Amino acid sequence: MAQLTYRDAVRRGIAQEMRRDERVVLIGEDVAAAGGVFKTTPGLLEEFGPRRVLDAPISEQAILGAAMGAAMTGLRPIAEIMFSDFLAVCWDMVANEIAKTRYMTDGQVSLPLVIRTANGGGLRFGGQHSQSVENWAMAVPGLKVLVPATPADLIGLLAAAVRDPDPVLIFEPKALYPVRGEVPDGDLLDTLGTARVLRAGGDATLVAVGAMVPRAVVAAERLAVEGIECTVVDLRSLVPLDVRTLLDAVAVTGRLFTVEENPRLCGWGAEIASIVAEEAFGALTGPIVRITTPHIPLPAADTLEDLARPSVDRIADTVRKALG
Repeated sequence: MAQLTYRDAVRRGIAQEMRRDERVVLIGEDVAAAGGVFKTTPGLLEEFGPRRVLDAPISEQAILGAAMGAAMTGLRPIAEIMFSDFLAVCWDMVANEIAKTRYMTDGQVSLPLVIRTANGGGLRFGGQHSQSVENWAMAVPGLKVLVPATPADLIGLLAAAVRDPDPVLIFEPKALYPVRGEVPDGDLLDTLGTARVLRAGGDATLVAVGAMVPRAVVAAERLAVEGIECTVVDLRSLVPLDVRTLLDAVAVTGRLFTVEENPRLCGWGAEIASIVAEEAFGALTGPIVRITTPHIPLPAADTLEDLARPSVDRIADTVRKALG
Protein backbone atom coordinates (compact mmCIF):
# COMPACT_ATOMS: atom_id res chain seq x y z
CA MET A 1 0.00 0.00 0.00
CA ALA A 2 1.48 3.31 -1.11
CA GLN A 3 0.72 6.84 0.00
CA LEU A 4 0.11 8.98 -3.09
CA THR A 5 -1.07 12.50 -3.67
CA TYR A 6 -4.13 12.96 -5.85
CA ARG A 7 -1.94 14.52 -8.58
CA ASP A 8 0.44 11.53 -8.48
CA ALA A 9 -2.56 9.24 -8.73
CA VAL A 10 -3.58 10.93 -11.99
CA ARG A 11 -0.18 10.12 -13.46
CA ARG A 12 -0.24 6.54 -12.16
CA GLY A 13 -3.74 5.96 -13.52
CA ILE A 14 -2.87 7.23 -16.99
CA ALA A 15 0.39 5.29 -17.07
CA GLN A 16 -1.38 2.10 -15.96
CA GLU A 17 -3.80 2.31 -18.88
CA MET A 18 -1.14 3.33 -21.42
CA ARG A 19 0.99 0.32 -20.45
CA ARG A 20 -2.03 -1.99 -20.67
CA ASP A 21 -3.34 -0.77 -24.02
CA GLU A 22 -1.19 0.82 -26.74
CA ARG A 23 -4.30 2.47 -28.19
CA VAL A 24 -4.46 4.84 -25.20
CA VAL A 25 -3.03 8.28 -26.00
CA LEU A 26 -2.88 11.52 -24.02
CA ILE A 27 -3.50 14.93 -25.56
CA GLY A 28 -3.72 18.36 -23.96
CA GLU A 29 -2.06 21.70 -23.46
CA ASP A 30 1.37 21.31 -21.77
CA VAL A 31 0.77 17.65 -20.85
CA ALA A 32 4.01 16.41 -22.46
CA ALA A 33 7.32 18.16 -21.77
CA ALA A 34 5.92 20.41 -19.04
CA GLY A 35 4.19 17.53 -17.24
CA GLY A 36 0.89 19.40 -16.97
CA VAL A 37 0.09 22.76 -15.43
CA PHE A 38 -0.86 20.96 -12.19
CA LYS A 39 2.04 18.48 -12.58
CA THR A 40 -0.29 15.54 -13.09
CA THR A 41 1.50 14.09 -16.14
CA PRO A 42 5.29 14.30 -15.58
CA GLY A 43 7.34 11.44 -17.03
CA LEU A 44 4.66 10.20 -19.41
CA LEU A 45 6.35 11.72 -22.45
CA GLU A 46 9.65 10.06 -21.51
CA GLU A 47 8.01 6.65 -21.02
CA PHE A 48 5.54 6.59 -23.90
CA GLY A 49 7.03 9.00 -26.45
CA PRO A 50 5.66 11.88 -28.53
CA ARG A 51 3.35 9.70 -30.65
CA ARG A 52 1.26 8.87 -27.55
CA VAL A 53 1.73 11.96 -25.36
CA LEU A 54 0.88 15.01 -27.41
CA ASP A 55 1.01 18.70 -26.61
CA ALA A 56 -1.83 20.62 -28.20
CA PRO A 57 -2.12 24.28 -29.12
CA ILE A 58 -4.04 26.59 -26.79
CA SER A 59 -7.35 25.54 -28.31
CA GLU A 60 -9.86 23.45 -26.40
CA GLN A 61 -11.75 22.86 -29.65
CA ALA A 62 -8.60 21.48 -31.29
CA ILE A 63 -7.92 19.21 -28.30
CA LEU A 64 -11.38 17.68 -28.29
CA GLY A 65 -11.65 17.61 -32.08
CA ALA A 66 -8.44 15.62 -32.27
CA ALA A 67 -9.57 13.33 -29.46
CA MET A 68 -12.92 12.75 -31.14
CA GLY A 69 -11.28 11.89 -34.46
CA ALA A 70 -8.79 9.61 -32.74
CA ALA A 71 -11.58 7.76 -30.94
CA MET A 72 -13.48 7.35 -34.22
CA THR A 73 -10.48 5.69 -35.82
CA GLY A 74 -9.70 3.15 -33.13
CA LEU A 75 -7.64 4.91 -30.47
CA ARG A 76 -8.67 5.50 -26.86
CA PRO A 77 -7.69 9.10 -26.18
CA ILE A 78 -7.49 10.83 -22.82
CA ALA A 79 -7.97 14.56 -23.43
CA GLU A 80 -7.10 17.17 -20.83
CA ILE A 81 -8.99 20.46 -20.58
CA MET A 82 -6.79 22.46 -18.23
CA PHE A 83 -9.56 24.21 -16.29
CA SER A 84 -13.15 22.95 -16.34
CA ASP A 85 -14.35 26.55 -16.88
CA PHE A 86 -12.83 26.26 -20.37
CA LEU A 87 -15.29 23.53 -21.29
CA ALA A 88 -17.52 26.47 -22.19
CA VAL A 89 -15.16 27.22 -25.09
CA CYS A 90 -15.66 23.77 -26.62
CA TRP A 91 -19.13 22.94 -25.36
CA ASP A 92 -20.55 22.40 -28.87
CA MET A 93 -17.93 19.69 -29.38
CA VAL A 94 -18.84 18.06 -26.05
CA ALA A 95 -22.60 18.42 -25.96
CA ASN A 96 -23.50 18.33 -29.66
CA GLU A 97 -20.86 16.06 -31.19
CA ILE A 98 -19.13 13.78 -28.67
CA ALA A 99 -22.23 13.12 -26.59
CA LYS A 100 -24.47 12.38 -29.59
CA THR A 101 -22.28 10.42 -31.98
CA ARG A 102 -23.47 6.96 -30.92
CA TYR A 103 -27.11 8.12 -31.09
CA MET A 104 -26.75 9.97 -34.42
CA THR A 105 -25.02 7.01 -36.09
CA ASP A 106 -27.57 4.50 -34.81
CA GLY A 107 -24.87 2.83 -32.75
CA GLN A 108 -22.45 2.39 -35.66
CA VAL A 109 -19.83 4.72 -34.16
CA SER A 110 -18.92 4.88 -30.49
CA LEU A 111 -16.42 7.27 -28.92
CA PRO A 112 -14.29 5.62 -26.23
CA LEU A 113 -12.66 8.80 -25.01
CA VAL A 114 -12.03 10.38 -21.62
CA ILE A 115 -12.03 14.10 -20.91
CA ARG A 116 -10.15 15.01 -17.72
CA THR A 117 -10.32 18.49 -16.27
CA ALA A 118 -9.32 20.37 -13.11
CA ASN A 119 -12.47 21.53 -11.36
CA GLY A 120 -13.60 23.78 -8.53
CA GLY A 121 -12.07 26.26 -6.14
CA GLY A 122 -9.56 26.25 -3.33
CA LEU A 123 -6.59 27.81 -5.13
CA ARG A 124 -7.87 31.40 -5.40
CA PHE A 125 -7.95 31.44 -9.21
CA GLY A 126 -11.11 33.54 -9.44
CA GLY A 127 -14.31 33.37 -11.42
CA GLN A 128 -12.92 32.09 -14.74
CA HIS A 129 -10.67 29.35 -13.30
CA SER A 130 -12.47 28.06 -10.19
CA GLN A 131 -15.97 27.06 -11.16
CA SER A 132 -17.34 23.66 -10.30
CA VAL A 133 -19.22 22.65 -13.45
CA GLU A 134 -19.91 18.93 -13.24
CA ASN A 135 -23.61 19.81 -13.32
CA TRP A 136 -23.17 21.14 -16.87
CA ALA A 137 -22.11 17.72 -18.11
CA MET A 138 -24.65 15.91 -15.97
CA ALA A 139 -27.44 17.56 -17.98
CA VAL A 140 -26.24 16.22 -21.36
CA PRO A 141 -27.53 12.79 -22.47
CA GLY A 142 -24.71 10.58 -23.74
CA LEU A 143 -22.04 11.58 -21.22
CA LYS A 144 -20.86 9.79 -18.10
CA VAL A 145 -19.69 12.07 -15.28
CA LEU A 146 -17.23 11.16 -12.51
CA VAL A 147 -15.93 13.21 -9.55
CA PRO A 148 -13.40 11.05 -7.63
CA ALA A 149 -12.48 12.24 -4.13
CA THR A 150 -9.46 10.05 -3.30
CA PRO A 151 -6.28 8.98 -5.10
CA ALA A 152 -7.35 5.33 -5.13
CA ASP A 153 -10.78 6.17 -6.51
CA LEU A 154 -9.19 8.40 -9.16
CA ILE A 155 -7.03 5.56 -10.46
CA GLY A 156 -9.73 2.93 -10.43
CA LEU A 157 -12.41 5.12 -11.96
CA LEU A 158 -10.01 6.52 -14.58
CA ALA A 159 -9.21 2.96 -15.62
CA ALA A 160 -12.91 2.14 -15.88
CA ALA A 161 -13.48 5.30 -17.92
CA VAL A 162 -10.69 4.50 -20.37
CA ARG A 163 -12.09 0.99 -20.91
CA ASP A 164 -15.68 2.25 -21.32
CA PRO A 165 -17.00 2.30 -24.91
CA ASP A 166 -18.53 5.77 -24.54
CA PRO A 167 -17.34 9.28 -23.57
CA VAL A 168 -16.61 9.88 -19.89
CA LEU A 169 -15.84 13.21 -18.23
CA ILE A 170 -13.69 13.16 -15.08
CA PHE A 171 -13.77 16.27 -12.91
CA GLU A 172 -10.65 16.38 -10.73
CA PRO A 173 -11.05 18.74 -7.76
CA LYS A 174 -7.93 20.88 -8.03
CA ALA A 175 -7.99 21.54 -4.27
CA LEU A 176 -7.33 17.82 -3.76
CA TYR A 177 -4.21 17.57 -5.97
CA PRO A 178 -1.78 17.85 -3.00
CA VAL A 179 -3.86 15.60 -0.70
CA ARG A 180 -2.43 12.17 0.08
CA GLY A 181 -4.28 8.89 0.41
CA GLU A 182 -3.59 5.16 0.56
CA VAL A 183 -3.48 3.40 -2.80
CA PRO A 184 -3.30 -0.41 -3.10
CA ASP A 185 -0.40 -1.89 -5.05
CA GLY A 186 -0.87 -3.18 -8.58
CA ASP A 187 -3.32 -2.21 -11.27
CA LEU A 188 -6.66 -0.84 -10.10
CA LEU A 189 -10.02 -1.08 -11.85
CA ASP A 190 -13.20 0.32 -10.32
CA THR A 191 -16.85 0.21 -11.39
CA LEU A 192 -18.71 3.21 -12.80
CA GLY A 193 -21.95 4.18 -11.09
CA THR A 194 -21.07 2.97 -7.61
CA ALA A 195 -21.22 5.19 -4.54
CA ARG A 196 -19.28 4.56 -1.34
CA VAL A 197 -20.58 4.84 2.23
CA LEU A 198 -17.72 6.38 4.22
CA ARG A 199 -19.45 6.54 7.56
CA ALA A 200 -22.67 5.11 8.99
CA GLY A 201 -25.03 6.91 11.35
CA GLY A 202 -28.74 6.98 12.07
CA ASP A 203 -29.58 10.69 12.34
CA ALA A 204 -28.80 12.22 8.92
CA THR A 205 -27.35 11.43 5.51
CA LEU A 206 -24.71 13.74 4.03
CA VAL A 207 -24.14 13.29 0.28
CA ALA A 208 -21.10 14.83 -1.40
CA VAL A 209 -18.63 14.50 -4.26
CA GLY A 210 -15.05 15.61 -4.86
CA ALA A 211 -13.56 18.23 -2.56
CA MET A 212 -16.70 18.34 -0.43
CA VAL A 213 -16.31 14.69 0.62
CA PRO A 214 -13.51 15.20 3.19
CA ARG A 215 -15.34 18.25 4.54
CA ALA A 216 -18.53 16.25 4.99
CA VAL A 217 -16.59 13.53 6.81
CA VAL A 218 -14.95 15.99 9.22
CA ALA A 219 -18.29 17.68 9.85
CA ALA A 220 -19.85 14.29 10.63
CA GLU A 221 -17.04 13.52 13.06
CA ARG A 222 -17.62 16.83 14.88
CA LEU A 223 -21.36 16.20 15.06
CA ALA A 224 -20.76 12.71 16.44
CA VAL A 225 -19.04 14.24 19.46
CA GLU A 226 -22.31 16.06 20.13
CA GLY A 227 -24.36 12.88 19.75
CA ILE A 228 -25.53 13.45 16.15
CA GLU A 229 -24.58 10.44 14.03
CA CYS A 230 -24.40 10.97 10.26
CA THR A 231 -24.06 8.65 7.31
CA VAL A 232 -21.70 10.11 4.70
CA VAL A 233 -22.12 8.97 1.10
CA ASP A 234 -19.49 9.75 -1.54
CA LEU A 235 -21.43 9.47 -4.79
CA ARG A 236 -18.19 9.35 -6.87
CA SER A 237 -20.23 9.12 -10.09
CA LEU A 238 -23.08 11.47 -11.00
CA VAL A 239 -23.84 9.70 -14.30
CA PRO A 240 -24.53 6.81 -13.88
CA LEU A 241 -25.84 7.46 -10.37
CA ASP A 242 -25.95 4.85 -7.61
CA VAL A 243 -29.56 5.53 -6.63
CA ARG A 244 -29.83 2.35 -4.55
CA THR A 245 -27.10 3.36 -2.09
CA LEU A 246 -28.59 6.84 -1.83
CA LEU A 247 -32.10 5.61 -1.07
CA ASP A 248 -30.88 2.95 1.37
CA ALA A 249 -29.04 5.62 3.37
CA VAL A 250 -32.07 7.92 3.48
CA ALA A 251 -34.30 5.01 4.50
CA VAL A 252 -32.18 4.61 7.65
CA THR A 253 -31.69 8.27 8.60
CA GLY A 254 -34.85 9.97 7.29
CA ARG A 255 -32.90 13.20 6.65
CA LEU A 256 -30.86 14.22 3.61
CA PHE A 257 -28.28 16.99 3.25
CA THR A 258 -26.40 17.53 -0.02
CA VAL A 259 -23.00 19.20 0.16
CA GLU A 260 -22.25 20.87 -3.19
CA GLU A 261 -19.54 23.12 -4.52
CA ASN A 262 -21.90 24.14 -7.35
CA PRO A 263 -23.92 27.35 -7.37
CA ARG A 264 -27.27 26.55 -5.80
CA LEU A 265 -29.41 27.01 -8.94
CA CYS A 266 -29.54 23.68 -10.81
CA GLY A 267 -26.62 22.14 -8.94
CA TRP A 268 -26.45 18.35 -8.91
CA GLY A 269 -28.05 18.30 -5.47
CA ALA A 270 -31.32 19.47 -7.01
CA GLU A 271 -31.49 16.21 -8.98
CA ILE A 272 -30.61 14.18 -5.88
CA ALA A 273 -33.34 15.95 -3.91
CA SER A 274 -35.82 15.29 -6.70
CA ILE A 275 -35.01 11.58 -6.80
CA VAL A 276 -35.34 11.17 -3.05
CA ALA A 277 -38.59 13.16 -2.98
CA GLU A 278 -40.04 10.95 -5.72
CA GLU A 279 -38.69 7.58 -4.57
CA ALA A 280 -38.43 7.86 -0.78
CA PHE A 281 -40.77 10.61 0.35
CA GLY A 282 -42.30 8.35 2.96
CA ALA A 283 -38.93 7.77 4.58
CA LEU A 284 -38.22 11.48 5.10
CA THR A 285 -38.77 12.88 8.57
CA GLY A 286 -37.86 16.46 7.64
CA PRO A 287 -37.11 18.66 4.64
CA ILE A 288 -34.18 17.94 2.32
CA VAL A 289 -31.49 20.58 2.82
CA ARG A 290 -28.96 21.65 0.17
CA ILE A 291 -25.64 23.15 1.31
CA THR A 292 -24.20 24.96 -1.73
CA THR A 293 -22.24 27.95 -2.92
CA PRO A 294 -24.31 31.08 -3.61
CA HIS A 295 -25.35 31.68 -7.23
CA ILE A 296 -22.27 33.78 -7.97
CA PRO A 297 -18.95 33.40 -9.84
CA LEU A 298 -16.39 32.14 -7.34
CA PRO A 299 -14.39 35.12 -5.95
CA ALA A 300 -10.58 35.17 -6.00
CA ALA A 301 -10.15 36.85 -2.60
CA ASP A 302 -9.27 34.34 0.10
CA THR A 303 -11.97 35.31 2.57
CA LEU A 304 -14.69 35.56 -0.07
CA GLU A 305 -13.83 32.21 -1.67
CA ASP A 306 -13.85 30.59 1.76
CA LEU A 307 -17.25 32.10 2.50
CA ALA A 308 -18.70 30.91 -0.80
CA ARG A 309 -17.64 27.25 -0.64
CA PRO A 310 -19.33 25.01 1.95
CA SER A 311 -16.98 24.79 4.93
CA VAL A 312 -16.85 22.18 7.67
CA ASP A 313 -18.33 24.74 10.06
CA ARG A 314 -21.21 25.59 7.70
CA ILE A 315 -21.98 21.92 7.05
CA ALA A 316 -22.02 21.07 10.77
CA ASP A 317 -24.02 24.18 11.69
CA THR A 318 -26.62 23.48 9.01
CA VAL A 319 -27.15 19.90 10.16
CA ARG A 320 -27.17 20.89 13.82
CA LYS A 321 -29.82 23.58 13.31
CA ALA A 322 -31.98 21.38 11.07
CA LEU A 323 -32.02 18.52 13.56
CA GLY A 324 -32.24 20.75 16.62
